[in-house]
Amino acid sequence: MPQPVFPPFIEVVDSHTEGEPTRVIIGGWPDLASTTMVDRRSELMTRFDHLRRAVVLEPRGFEAIVGALLTPPVNEGSTCGVVFFNNVGPLWMCGHGLIGVVATLALLGRVDTGTVCVDTPAGTVKAERASSGLVTLQNVPSRLFASNVEVDVPGVGRVRGDIAWGGNWFFLTEVHGLEPDFTRRAELTQAAAAIKAALKTQGITGEKGAEIDHVELFGPPSRPDAQSRNFVLCPGGECDRSPCGTGTSAKMACLHAKGKLALGEVWNQESLTGSLFRGWLEAKGDQIIPYVQGRAFVTARTTLFFDPADPFRAGLG
Repeated sequence: MPQPVFPPFIEVVDSHTEGEPTRVIIGGWPDLASTTMVDRRSELMTRFDHLRRAVVLEPRGFEAIVGALLTPPVNEGSTCGVVFFNNVGPLWMCGHGLIGVVATLALLGRVDTGTVCVDTPAGTVKAERASSGLVTLQNVPSRLFASNVEVDVPGVGRVRGDIAWGGNWFFLTEVHGLEPDFTRRAELTQAAAAIKAALKTQGITGEKGAEIDHVELFGPPSRPDAQSRNFVLCPGGECDRSPCGTGTSAKMACLHAKGKLALGEVWNQESLTGSLFRGWLEAKGDQIIPYVQGRAFVTARTTLFFDPADPFRAGLG
């Protein structure tokens, strides 16, 4: 079996969106051969999984970093494409990551204020960047797939929640005793991981058997300008430090389907760390389009080196 090939270095820009880190690859990664974003997602997994690991895992990164590989656009009018990935594999979409991508494109001089279109494996998304740096993300259409789904969870009990799509598949639930708080993230992670495992064991999925790889726990907010606070377990077992863009989209779609959130009504979603996303919904035909507002802050522009003599060149974990 051929040994994986590493470039001598990869150029990245690091940012955080309301507390959650994004690492955008801007140079050094080998070109992808695929011409669609879905195929590019698959190609990243099959050809370049060693680079995914090396870029986001220790010793160069840590478990919560979301990587974003910039690609040429596939649709007319788009500025670029992006394939998101984390510590275990590629993602379909990432709301906080897209806001981080926009901040990075602004740093590079590729966008200014106004609208930017970005192609992702989940579809083309739009983002409006204000002069203040505030980004309004127009996400992919979101929807409630199944409501009041019950699952028996060892160590937690019977849990009832909703299954929804917001760019990724979510199981959303509120469980007494598991109210989100950053100081309790280890306990919350354990419980959410047990819920995710129970969903898989009991054959509970998204549409067409899609794996539900995000679990979202809700509770009362800690700040007066929010309606809810969440804890989001990401596919690799880490929690989201932001309110989660795709998770906020899924939450709003559930509320709207149940008659609890009108079109255009603002929903303020607090994160585990106390940061905030502001969101609302619009209708486009029979589709529900979520909008999510947040800010990203660039923290570093870095060159990652891959010394052939480094025993941890491929990352840890």
